[in-house]
Amino acid sequence: MEKDTKVLSVVESKDIKKDFFSPRFFSDDTGEIVTGILSQVREKGDEVLREYAATFDKCPLTGFCVDGEDIRLQGEALKKDNPALYEALAYSWDLALRFARRQRKSFEDFETELEPGLFTGQKTIAVDRAGLYVPAGRFPLLSTVIMTAAPAVAAGCKEVILCTPPRKHPSLEGKPFADKGILATAYICGISKIFACGGAQAIGAMAYGTETIPRCDVIVGPGNKYVAEAKRLVYGTVGIDMVAGPTEVFIIADKTAHPAWVAADMLAQSEHDPDAQAILATDSGELACAVEKELEKQLEVLPTKEVAAVSLKKNGYIIITKDLDEAANLANKKAPEHLELALEAGATLDALREAVHNYGSLFIGHGSAEVLGDYAAGLNHTLPTSTSARFTGGLSVRNFLKTVTTLRTEEGSAGQKKSALSASVLGEAEGLIGHARAAQVRL
Repeated sequence: MEKDTKVLSVVESKDIKKDFFSPRFFSDDTGEIVTGILSQVREKGDEVLREYAATFDKCPLTGFCVDGEDIRLQGEALKKDNPALYEALAYSWDLALRFARRQRKSFEDFETELEPGLFTGQKTIAVDRAGLYVPAGRFPLLSTVIMTAAPAVAAGCKEVILCTPPRKHPSLEGKPFADKGILATAYICGISKIFACGGAQAIGAMAYGTETIPRCDVIVGPGNKYVAEAKRLVYGTVGIDMVAGPTEVFIIADKTAHPAWVAADMLAQSEHDPDAQAILATDSGELACAVEKELEKQLEVLPTKEVAAVSLKKNGYIIITKDLDEAANLANKKAPEHLELALEAGATLDALREAVHNYGSLFIGHGSAEVLGDYAAGLNHTLPTSTSARFTGGLSVRNFLKTVTTLRTEEGSAGQKKSALSASVLGEAEGLIGHARAAQVRL
């Protein structure tokens, strides 16, 4: 039975409704609006980008490329005025880049001889140009500069560009400029090609290319529903990381968990936006009650209470399970963006770690807070949402790499002859005589 509460829903596992496990995408007229924007960008290029900047961003621009000197000045200003933030960003960048470079090493090039004289191989090649999108709405996401740039740089892309919504230049009217924090973070990451262009139109510009903004091979980064829809629509013309829905965390906890820590992690996710979802699954009724009380207590003093409270009330759950195995099964079916295992180290935690397999990132043990992955643990925080963790992982170097195959034969070898003979037979069987003959002439 579901219990009415001020903060969120508390429900027994047997009473969970089927739609709890469904993808959380919200339909409206976004598709039609974005289709029109993309069409305009493809046809009119910079001209329509200037119109959108003036209309949507209230920021008339003479161009879009942010001056490199402005990027440098913002980086140096941050280092002087807020050294703690500068150092935190630099540390985050260092960890993210080191992790991404280690990921890059896991993509092995090889050639192997399957049959005598028949050599097949694999090569992993970085795309030429990566396009990063960094939103700058209510909370400019400085960390997203790091999370999108690190895998692109580690992959070895020849060029990395960044698009972010325009801001008024501090001294020159109409000169391209962007959020100061985003520019400073880009400086730390070594990203020098920044374009003051936001929204669905920025995705279109990077997908199709304009007079100023170059066409990209891959576009990554989060954004609002218009940005997400634009990425979905341009996929195929350009590669993308994923189409992200509302953010989410699923916490599996037992009686050893700290109620205050669990509640803090749930609120950290809920403050993103009203559609965010925070879930606790536990076999401890005592913990469930304690976390509920902590949520009420912490919510009262949270500056982002207005958003977090709506998120919890609309989408938040505490689920009482019969045991932790059931909690793991629920998590696998839900396939959350972030999955926390709030248990003491030991056999139970180890077993649970092996039992779960559908998640964007896994956070193991009481101290491994999801927020560490958001900011400064090397992991990438751009992760699959809305059950898409069933079939994909988060943003990584692989999004900027293409795995291609090679074939090399030794003429007259046994392997070359057998392959050609088999290809001839198969071509004739499928009625593709040209195929068969292209194999036969080599026999």
